[in-house]
Amino acid sequence: DALMEKLIPRVESLKVGPSTDSQADYGPLVTRAQLDKVKSYVDLGIREGAKLRVDGRSFKLQGYENGFFMGGCLFDHVTPGMRIYAEEIFGPVVTVLRFADEAAAVAMANDTSYGLSASVWTKDLGRAHRVARDLEAGVVSVNSNASVHTGAPFGGWKQSGYGRELGVESLRAYTELKNVYVDIDTDDVGGYVDAAKAKVAADVHIPPGYYL
Repeated sequence: DALMEKLIPRVESLKVGPSTDSQADYGPLVTRAQLDKVKSYVDLGIREGAKLRVDGRSFKLQGYENGFFMGGCLFDHVTPGMRIYAEEIFGPVVTVLRFADEAAAVAMANDTSYGLSASVWTKDLGRAHRVARDLEAGVVSVNSNASVHTGAPFGGWKQSGYGRELGVESLRAYTELKNVYVDIDTDDVGGYVDAAKAKVAADVHIPPGYYL
Protein backbone atom coordinates (compact mmCIF):
# COMPACT_ATOMS: atom_id res chain seq x y z
CA ASP A 1 0.00 0.00 0.00
CA ALA A 2 2.86 2.40 0.78
CA LEU A 3 4.35 1.72 -2.64
CA MET A 4 1.04 2.30 -4.38
CA GLU A 5 0.61 5.65 -2.62
CA LYS A 6 3.82 6.81 -4.29
CA LEU A 7 3.37 4.98 -7.57
CA ILE A 8 -0.12 6.23 -8.44
CA PRO A 9 0.79 9.94 -8.63
CA ARG A 10 4.04 9.09 -10.42
CA VAL A 11 2.20 7.25 -13.20
CA GLU A 12 -0.47 9.96 -13.37
CA SER A 13 2.23 12.61 -13.82
CA LEU A 14 4.08 10.89 -16.66
CA LYS A 15 4.57 13.34 -19.50
CA VAL A 16 3.64 12.00 -22.91
CA GLY A 17 4.87 13.84 -25.98
CA PRO A 18 6.21 13.59 -29.52
CA SER A 19 9.67 12.15 -30.06
CA THR A 20 11.00 15.68 -30.55
CA ASP A 21 10.08 16.64 -26.96
CA SER A 22 13.17 16.02 -24.85
CA GLN A 23 11.14 16.59 -21.67
CA ALA A 24 8.66 13.80 -22.38
CA ASP A 25 8.90 10.56 -20.42
CA TYR A 26 7.85 8.58 -23.49
CA GLY A 27 6.39 9.08 -26.95
CA PRO A 28 3.74 7.45 -29.12
CA LEU A 29 3.29 3.78 -29.87
CA VAL A 30 4.56 2.67 -33.24
CA THR A 31 1.24 2.01 -35.01
CA ARG A 32 -2.51 2.29 -34.55
CA ALA A 33 -2.65 -1.51 -34.36
CA GLN A 34 -0.20 -1.53 -31.43
CA LEU A 35 -2.15 1.21 -29.65
CA ASP A 36 -5.33 -0.82 -29.99
CA LYS A 37 -3.50 -3.94 -28.80
CA VAL A 38 -2.20 -2.24 -25.65
CA LYS A 39 -5.66 -0.87 -24.86
CA SER A 40 -7.09 -4.36 -25.33
CA TYR A 41 -4.64 -5.66 -22.74
CA VAL A 42 -5.93 -3.06 -20.28
CA ASP A 43 -9.48 -4.23 -20.98
CA LEU A 44 -8.31 -7.80 -20.47
CA GLY A 45 -6.66 -6.98 -17.14
CA ILE A 46 -9.94 -5.58 -15.84
CA ARG A 47 -11.77 -8.72 -16.91
CA GLU A 48 -9.11 -10.89 -15.26
CA GLY A 49 -9.79 -9.18 -11.93
CA ALA A 50 -6.81 -6.84 -11.54
CA LYS A 51 -7.50 -3.40 -10.05
CA LEU A 52 -6.89 -0.56 -12.51
CA ARG A 53 -5.60 2.33 -10.41
CA VAL A 54 -4.57 4.65 -13.25
CA ASP A 55 -6.33 4.58 -16.62
CA GLY A 56 -4.60 6.29 -19.55
CA ARG A 57 -6.62 4.79 -22.38
CA SER A 58 -8.51 7.98 -23.18
CA PHE A 59 -5.42 10.21 -23.26
CA LYS A 60 -5.23 12.69 -26.16
CA LEU A 61 -2.22 14.90 -26.83
CA GLN A 62 -3.20 18.41 -27.86
CA GLY A 63 -2.17 19.07 -31.41
CA TYR A 64 -1.66 15.34 -32.03
CA GLU A 65 -5.21 14.07 -31.56
CA ASN A 66 -4.78 11.51 -34.33
CA GLY A 67 -1.45 10.28 -32.99
CA PHE A 68 -0.86 6.91 -31.39
CA PHE A 69 -0.42 8.31 -27.87
CA MET A 70 -1.58 6.64 -24.67
CA GLY A 71 -1.40 7.68 -21.05
CA GLY A 72 0.17 5.52 -18.38
CA CYS A 73 -1.88 2.70 -16.86
CA LEU A 74 -1.31 1.08 -13.47
CA PHE A 75 -2.72 -2.23 -12.27
CA ASP A 76 -2.67 -3.43 -8.67
CA HIS A 77 -3.42 -6.91 -7.25
CA VAL A 78 -2.14 -8.67 -10.35
CA THR A 79 -1.43 -12.41 -10.05
CA PRO A 80 0.99 -14.62 -12.06
CA GLY A 81 -1.91 -16.44 -13.73
CA MET A 82 -3.11 -13.28 -15.48
CA ARG A 83 -2.16 -12.66 -19.10
CA ILE A 84 -1.30 -9.02 -18.40
CA TYR A 85 1.49 -10.39 -16.21
CA ALA A 86 2.59 -13.40 -18.26
CA GLU A 87 2.66 -11.72 -21.69
CA GLU A 88 4.69 -8.82 -23.06
CA ILE A 89 2.41 -5.81 -23.60
CA PHE A 90 4.95 -3.39 -25.11
CA GLY A 91 3.08 -0.33 -23.91
CA PRO A 92 2.82 2.08 -20.94
CA VAL A 93 1.24 -0.41 -18.55
CA VAL A 94 2.60 -1.18 -15.07
CA THR A 95 1.50 -4.33 -13.26
CA VAL A 96 2.01 -4.66 -9.51
CA LEU A 97 2.04 -8.02 -7.72
CA ARG A 98 2.08 -8.42 -3.95
CA PHE A 99 4.29 -10.99 -2.22
CA ALA A 100 4.89 -12.19 1.31
CA ASP A 101 8.65 -12.73 1.30
CA GLU A 102 11.80 -12.84 -0.81
CA ALA A 103 11.30 -16.43 -1.97
CA ALA A 104 7.76 -15.66 -3.16
CA ALA A 105 8.99 -12.58 -5.05
CA VAL A 106 11.66 -14.58 -6.87
CA ALA A 107 9.20 -17.36 -7.70
CA MET A 108 6.77 -14.83 -9.18
CA ALA A 109 9.49 -13.13 -11.19
CA ASN A 110 10.64 -16.46 -12.65
CA ASP A 111 7.10 -17.66 -13.42
CA THR A 112 7.26 -16.46 -17.02
CA SER A 113 8.39 -17.62 -20.44
CA TYR A 114 10.65 -14.59 -20.76
CA GLY A 115 13.91 -13.58 -19.14
CA LEU A 116 15.55 -10.59 -20.79
CA SER A 117 16.08 -8.03 -18.04
CA ALA A 118 15.17 -7.65 -14.38
CA SER A 119 15.65 -5.03 -11.66
CA VAL A 120 16.10 -5.48 -7.92
CA TRP A 121 15.34 -2.54 -5.66
CA THR A 122 16.68 -2.86 -2.12
CA LYS A 123 18.97 -1.30 0.47
CA ASP A 124 20.16 -4.76 1.56
CA LEU A 125 23.34 -5.63 -0.38
CA GLY A 126 23.18 -9.28 0.61
CA ARG A 127 19.62 -9.55 -0.62
CA ALA A 128 20.56 -7.81 -3.86
CA HIS A 129 23.22 -10.42 -4.62
CA ARG A 130 21.00 -13.31 -3.54
CA VAL A 131 18.02 -12.28 -5.65
CA ALA A 132 20.18 -11.33 -8.63
CA ARG A 133 21.67 -14.84 -8.54
CA ASP A 134 18.27 -16.52 -8.41
CA LEU A 135 16.47 -14.45 -11.05
CA GLU A 136 16.18 -16.21 -14.42
CA ALA A 137 17.14 -13.24 -16.57
CA GLY A 138 20.07 -12.44 -18.83
CA VAL A 139 20.64 -9.04 -17.26
CA VAL A 140 19.90 -7.91 -13.69
CA SER A 141 20.21 -4.31 -12.51
CA VAL A 142 20.26 -3.38 -8.83
CA ASN A 143 18.52 -0.11 -7.89
CA SER A 144 18.47 0.78 -11.57
CA ASN A 145 16.84 -0.21 -14.84
CA ALA A 146 19.83 0.74 -16.99
CA SER A 147 20.83 -2.74 -18.10
CA VAL A 148 22.51 -2.03 -21.45
CA HIS A 149 26.22 -1.15 -21.49
CA THR A 150 28.44 -1.46 -24.55
CA GLY A 151 31.21 -3.25 -22.65
CA ALA A 152 28.95 -5.89 -21.09
CA PRO A 153 27.07 -8.78 -22.76
CA PHE A 154 23.34 -8.24 -23.28
CA GLY A 155 20.82 -10.97 -24.02
CA GLY A 156 18.01 -13.01 -22.53
CA TRP A 157 17.10 -16.41 -21.20
CA LYS A 158 14.13 -18.60 -22.14
CA GLN A 159 12.10 -17.04 -24.98
CA SER A 160 13.87 -13.69 -24.72
CA GLY A 161 16.45 -14.37 -27.37
CA TYR A 162 19.47 -16.44 -28.26
CA GLY A 163 23.12 -15.47 -27.89
CA ARG A 164 24.55 -12.18 -26.68
CA GLU A 165 25.08 -8.72 -28.06
CA LEU A 166 27.76 -6.26 -26.92
CA GLY A 167 30.87 -7.04 -24.91
CA VAL A 168 33.43 -9.72 -25.72
CA GLU A 169 30.71 -12.39 -25.73
CA SER A 170 29.13 -10.83 -28.83
CA LEU A 171 32.23 -11.75 -30.86
CA ARG A 172 31.31 -15.44 -30.57
CA ALA A 173 28.53 -14.85 -33.11
CA TYR A 174 31.19 -14.11 -35.72
CA THR A 175 33.33 -17.17 -35.02
CA GLU A 176 33.16 -20.86 -35.89
CA LEU A 177 34.12 -23.46 -33.32
CA LYS A 178 36.11 -26.45 -34.55
CA ASN A 179 37.11 -29.59 -32.68
CA VAL A 180 40.03 -31.61 -34.11
CA TYR A 181 40.43 -35.14 -32.75
CA VAL A 182 43.54 -37.21 -33.51
CA ASP A 183 43.67 -40.87 -32.53
CA ILE A 184 47.32 -41.76 -31.80
CA ASP A 185 46.57 -45.16 -30.28
CA THR A 186 47.50 -47.12 -33.44
CA ASP A 187 50.81 -48.38 -34.85
CA ASP A 188 50.50 -46.41 -38.09
CA VAL A 189 49.70 -43.15 -36.41
CA GLY A 190 52.23 -43.84 -33.69
CA GLY A 191 54.95 -44.20 -36.33
CA TYR A 192 53.88 -40.95 -37.90
CA VAL A 193 53.96 -39.18 -34.54
CA ASP A 194 57.45 -40.56 -33.81
CA ALA A 195 58.68 -39.28 -37.17
CA ALA A 196 57.08 -35.91 -36.54
CA LYS A 197 58.71 -35.69 -33.12
CA ALA A 198 62.13 -36.48 -34.64
CA LYS A 199 61.68 -33.82 -37.31
CA VAL A 200 60.63 -31.19 -34.76
CA ALA A 201 63.57 -32.15 -32.55
CA ALA A 202 65.95 -31.77 -35.50
CA ASP A 203 64.43 -28.46 -36.59
CA VAL A 204 64.70 -26.85 -33.19
CA HIS A 205 67.89 -28.68 -32.12
CA ILE A 206 66.26 -30.54 -29.24
CA PRO A 207 67.72 -33.95 -28.38
CA PRO A 208 65.45 -36.82 -29.48
CA GLY A 209 65.09 -38.05 -25.91
CA TYR A 210 63.33 -34.82 -24.96
CA TYR A 211 59.92 -36.13 -26.04
CA LEU A 212 58.02 -38.62 -23.93
